[in-house]
Amino acid sequence: MNILFFGSLLLYFIAMALQFATVAFKKEKLGKAAWFVFLTAFAAHTVYIIVRGIVARRLPLSNQFEFATAFAWGVALMLLILRTRMKAEWLSVIAMPMTFFLLSFAALQPREITDLMPALRSGWFGFHIGSAVISYSAFVVAGCIGLRYILLARKGREEDSFKLKQMDWLSYRLVALGVLMLTVTILTGAIWAEQAWSAFWTWDPKEVWALITWIIYVVYLHLRLRSKKQGLSMAWYVMIAVPVVLFTFAGVNTLMSGMHSYA
Repeated sequence: MNILFFGSLLLYFIAMALQFATVAFKKEKLGKAAWFVFLTAFAAHTVYIIVRGIVARRLPLSNQFEFATAFAWGVALMLLILRTRMKAEWLSVIAMPMTFFLLSFAALQPREITDLMPALRSGWFGFHIGSAVISYSAFVVAGCIGLRYILLARKGREEDSFKLKQMDWLSYRLVALGVLMLTVTILTGAIWAEQAWSAFWTWDPKEVWALITWIIYVVYLHLRLRSKKQGLSMAWYVMIAVPVVLFTFAGVNTLMSGMHSYA
């Protein structure tokens, strides 16, 4: 299992380095090599998650290490889908480093397999945490697109206008997906909390920051749909919002104690 985990981490690093070299030297062969290595890393990453789940006899999502590993996998999966379906090769130079960063964070966490806490032994476990993984991944990839939009827009080239429109459209759709899945996360969490602790809402730090994150992205959707905001201002918005997602993911557990401290 360690070979699979650290092997995928190393391969993600190599893919990231090759992708940077592709941008720097404009070599198409380097880009193809970066994508091949990335796909190999993703395959090893996927196998690791499956094997860990089999060994643990549960979904491998119960602690900070497992969630971070799944989070990195979610970002990699979205890059894979967007690049394959939408021909968004330009996303690789931002999303590959984010995948490596998240898996590197996971590598710093305790990797021991432990039994689920009694409160986590529920049918809501997979729905609640799985939807959070999808939501956070969508928000982070939207932020990556926002950063790429800003960098490309600064060049001011007319031939990039179509690509900028595609980026703007993709980031909006990803935020919409993220809000939907975060809504599922909050609602299932409330139902689960009532069953486990006899209260739908306890103002636990994780709950509060999940709500703050949800509000931030709902405001984004409001600006898009009602105020017709788009383009550069919205790219800045989704990029600046990413640190809030990352704080909700890791900062809350590190700096604040609460009922979610185990995760």
